[in-house]
Amino acid sequence: MENSSTPLSAFDILERRVVDHLFVLQPSYAVSLGLHDYDGLSPDLSRSGTDRWAASADTLLAELAGFDPARLPPERRIDAFLLRLLLESPLFDLREARELDRNPMAYVGSVSLTNYLARDYAPAERRVAAVVRVVEEVPRILEEGRARLQPPLPKPFVDLALAIGGGLPAHLGEAQSFADKAHLGPNVARVRGAAEPAIAQFLAWLRDEQLPRATPDFALGATRFQRLLFVREGIDAPFDEIRRAGEADLARNQARLAQIAAEEHSAVDELFGRLNRQHPATGDLLTTARSYVEETRRFVTAHELASIPEPAVCRVEETPVWGRALSTASLNPPGPFDTASSEGIYYVTPVDPSWTPTQAEEWLRSLNYAMLRNITVHEVFPGHYLQFLHFRRVSGSLARKVYLSPSFVEGWAHYAEQLAIEQGLGRESHAAEVAQIHDALLRDCRLLASIGLHTNGMTVDAATALFQREGHFERLPAEREAIRGTFNPEYFCYTLGKLAILNARGQYLSSRFGGKLAAFHDRLLAFGCPPIGLLDTLLADVGTA
Repeated sequence: MENSSTPLSAFDILERRVVDHLFVLQPSYAVSLGLHDYDGLSPDLSRSGTDRWAASADTLLAELAGFDPARLPPERRIDAFLLRLLLESPLFDLREARELDRNPMAYVGSVSLTNYLARDYAPAERRVAAVVRVVEEVPRILEEGRARLQPPLPKPFVDLALAIGGGLPAHLGEAQSFADKAHLGPNVARVRGAAEPAIAQFLAWLRDEQLPRATPDFALGATRFQRLLFVREGIDAPFDEIRRAGEADLARNQARLAQIAAEEHSAVDELFGRLNRQHPATGDLLTTARSYVEETRRFVTAHELASIPEPAVCRVEETPVWGRALSTASLNPPGPFDTASSEGIYYVTPVDPSWTPTQAEEWLRSLNYAMLRNITVHEVFPGHYLQFLHFRRVSGSLARKVYLSPSFVEGWAHYAEQLAIEQGLGRESHAAEVAQIHDALLRDCRLLASIGLHTNGMTVDAATALFQREGHFERLPAEREAIRGTFNPEYFCYTLGKLAILNARGQYLSSRFGGKLAAFHDRLLAFGCPPIGLLDTLLADVGTA
């Protein structure tokens, strides 16, 4: 064993301390990574609690800054940067974005039991015990929110917190049902008895006292937005440069869509109309999704796009009831530290039995065959599930197994959609490409809306019009996308990450990987999920092919 006085060994110790400290504030993140020693833990979100956390984070940052980069191996210099961002990112949320002072979603959104209900990683008794511990803390967390939130609160934040909070009783009901199957229902029922009234009181406080005086002011502002790009993605480039890249991608996608429309002798809107009319029946939605999982897996192998680490099993299920309001489809991936199973869970939201026939038809049109296949590419192969299979194999440092860049994660999956079209998926017609472009237009508009809303005074109405005009969305979904941008400026991550990967491919595929896509993609995924701003640095170290 290396002497503990050497710089590298001291750095190892500091790395562990930084990660442990992060998980004090974000224990649910640790659980999602597969670190189940954190099961059932809830953070202290009081002002005094987060002030103590921030002070300790400052100390750790000072210790990191004290390491001479020249005395660390090159790969550990990168890890030092990752550790810095792991601390600076939550500090930004606490001090600059003031998330806990102005966003009630931070409190209602912290009550999530999905990690314990979705994956069979441990006996039911252990998972129910974790559920009980989380639910037991709900009244405390919501009381901390009432004490800390400083009115006037941004109206979009209050509206969404009310919507999310309204679904929490159903979420707790699902936990009760899970516990009942293990004959442990009374344990959950006991803590629900205190949690649900606390939720009702918090929501009533938001609705009756905060909503009437809520403000439309939500923007981060240009300075904080620029800082967000750095603490999340290690990006120093001016956001105007990113905006111009997004505008160029939007123009490219629109031009290709217009070209397809001309070839089809059709209007652009009719292209989408044709897709929408071809959709699965209500009872065939999951069966169709399963068939696309198998089809896209075969496509990855046949076209040598990337290796598929085995075992690779991704099951398709209905989105749990508590997640249906905010999700059309999603992936619950295996965490990098989850040794129990590499299985993925691909959730698809079904038709609600309470919907009218018109509502059901509208939902199925949005999950038409071409769109559902594109979603499967994004969520499963070669998108998120393949990505997380590789992430589990990352043999690098603790920092690299913990760091999850939104722009790398979502950028890879969005890039996978374009890659599949480039390689001929659905080549028999334009339908697959039209679906892919429709989703690309959405992500382009998200990037432009994010920058506009938070740096340039764009209103929600103006952002809604952007999605309608440039993305070909109806008013309601366009407005929902615009509102999302008020509280989630990071939804720029899809296009930002995709463009970074495409740029890296153009720069390195031939010179470093002999033009072999599988070699390039495997190497890219072997990095883990690093901040997108480090992509060029990481690939520049790869030897020539």
